[in-house]
Amino acid sequence: MKKYILFSAITLFVVGLQAQNKFKVTPDEARNGSYTISPTLPKDGMIKAGTVLTLKATPATGYIFDSGYYSLPEQWGAMFYEQSTPEFKVKVDKDMNVGACFIPRKAEANLKVVQDIVYAKPGVKPLKYDVYSPKGKQNLPCIVIIHGGGWSSNTESVMRGLARELANSGRYVVFNIDYRWIDKLDGDSTPTQLHQIIEDVYGALLHIAENAAKYGGDSSKLLLTGDSAGGHLSASAANFVERIGDRGFGKTQGVYEFMPTYMPKGKTVAQVRNELAKAIKAATPSYGVFRSEMLTHRFKDYPYLNEIAPINSIPEASKRTVPQLLFRGSEDELIKDEEVKAYERALSKAGQRVEYIQVGGANHAFFDWKPDTKTQATFNKYGKYHAHEMLLFFDSVLEDLNKTENTN
Repeated sequence: MKKYILFSAITLFVVGLQAQNKFKVTPDEARNGSYTISPTLPKDGMIKAGTVLTLKATPATGYIFDSGYYSLPEQWGAMFYEQSTPEFKVKVDKDMNVGACFIPRKAEANLKVVQDIVYAKPGVKPLKYDVYSPKGKQNLPCIVIIHGGGWSSNTESVMRGLARELANSGRYVVFNIDYRWIDKLDGDSTPTQLHQIIEDVYGALLHIAENAAKYGGDSSKLLLTGDSAGGHLSASAANFVERIGDRGFGKTQGVYEFMPTYMPKGKTVAQVRNELAKAIKAATPSYGVFRSEMLTHRFKDYPYLNEIAPINSIPEASKRTVPQLLFRGSEDELIKDEEVKAYERALSKAGQRVEYIQVGGANHAFFDWKPDTKTQATFNKYGKYHAHEMLLFFDSVLEDLNKTENTN
């Protein structure tokens, strides 16, 4: 009897150990296409840890591949890790879902899309952007999108729905940028600080300006937008231009300057500062963080926080105009109405043109695009319409500038 009990205990231990070395892979149902998985999943989906799966996606007639992915459960729902090629590999090291997403062919029929253009590599992660260019167009103004995710998640891919919508107007070339994540989340041994992410954004803007003509863009007309963390970053990049410099951020008392992650060859810091001050025409920060009070739970002391809060460095309109259109969903529990109103008042006090649109019924992140039906439905309900509000605002700003230039 004792031997039987001992044998049973050992058997249970071995089975449990084997179970710990396996993870469940759940394939999501594909819409408007299909995908294969190799090696084939067993019926229970349990796969040995370390197994590399190869997924190959095939769109249905009238559709194109949008992304392949694996997803993990996170605090705010599923976190998607996406791939831009129809054949991709996934290493199984957690319980996960996998799948592929497809969109109508007409969504990109009039666009030339170029992905993964690397603009800098200050750490482990190469920093890159994607370009959405209307076919056959030249000398178009450039919209630059900066994604959200708490400065700690997502990539430029989460804004591709917005990028397509803006570029399909035929009036703008759209650049969709990535940046470093905060702390050590990219795998760097030295933590990334928030001011360095702002430096990444400036580096991206300089790289885009240097190469805009290749994609049909006019580098003298840069228009910025972003949501959530990207709302903070787009407002920061619009407001902090005069503080681009090489004297360091807080290394000397009272000196807080941003050194772009990328610098064009042969140009000085003073040159790029002046060029960006002239080129950045407007911004549309969406449900962003603008005041230092909203940053206290995550970042350093008050001297540091004050220097990375966009509300504290708004240029006077008499010195440099930077019109801004602000968006927020009325049901947003993360960014409150007063956060945006305070920024609106500060812009107005500085003499800047400002408009604030509160979107009835919308929650946080309604400009995002992900493989799941809920996120896509939210974008189609709120994001699409207000993308066109954004376009009208940019049109209006550029029209006013053209009138001023013609008058002078």
